[in-house]
Amino acid sequence: MSSSITDVAGIEVGHWTDARRPTGCTVVLARAGAVGAVDVRGAAPGTRETDLLAPQNVVECVHAVLLAGGSAFGLDAAGGVMRWLDERGIGLQVGPARVPIVPAAVLFDLALGDPRIRPDAASGHAACEAASRQAPAEGNVGAGAGAAVGKIFGFQRAMKGGIGSASVTVDGVTVGALIACNALGDVVDPATGRVIAGARTADGRGLLDAHAALLRGEEARPMLAGSNTTIGVIATDAVISVATSIIKISVFGLAGVVTAQVLAFALLIGAIAIPGAFLAKAFVERMPVHIHTAILDAAVIVGGTVMITTALRH
Repeated sequence: MSSSITDVAGIEVGHWTDARRPTGCTVVLARAGAVGAVDVRGAAPGTRETDLLAPQNVVECVHAVLLAGGSAFGLDAAGGVMRWLDERGIGLQVGPARVPIVPAAVLFDLALGDPRIRPDAASGHAACEAASRQAPAEGNVGAGAGAAVGKIFGFQRAMKGGIGSASVTVDGVTVGALIACNALGDVVDPATGRVIAGARTADGRGLLDAHAALLRGEEARPMLAGSNTTIGVIATDAVISVATSIIKISVFGLAGVVTAQVLAFALLIGAIAIPGAFLAKAFVERMPVHIHTAILDAAVIVGGTVMITTALRH
């Protein structure tokens, strides 16, 4: 049975793929808004408005996330997503206006075809028009249209990457992911270790297994910096608050170590919380999300303050 990020309630996905060359964009919509966070890595990331999602900043709600090809040029497509949301009155209330919050990330696909062809604002708008709750198309579509993998031994031995999605539900909580893979190395099945896409053999007829080839002493080819990118979105219907993460960072950053006292305290909390969770389940399910979040924040702030004070005294 197939699964996708749209299994998470409130999530819609739409692709736009350019027919003129392999490139495109993909939008993940959360019309009602969703708490967002970001992790940006690598030497040459191409992003827009991801700094808003850092835990120390005010904005923690997003209305869409855009993934696009076209390198930095592809960030223009986020403007089309903003226009589509604005046309429907969706956004963060800022004084008299509503401002849609649309973080975006791009991958480098300019080596395939005419680099003057890349996603723009009209592309982002079109992706929104195509968005639905249906499982999105996968493979060489949207942001994954121009993706390539296995470039470590040269682009001539690489193969097409793409975009894919999956989800899992455990104890009533669903987590879904949508990933556009434009990686330097291979794509490996984590369950079996089998290479399923990546660098090809010299004759182009089979998969090389880049890891094994490097161990045999085959020399990697120099690649253009910033041309290998994996971008994606992870969504969940679990109740999350950025403030919770701030307190966690503060506690462990200041305390430095987990003492026996802290560990015992945590075990005591767990022993109390586990039966309490079953008793409170029916009540919490009927509670508005914003009230639940406020209660969690207050509890964590109080507990975090006590732990920080104790750590500083010692």
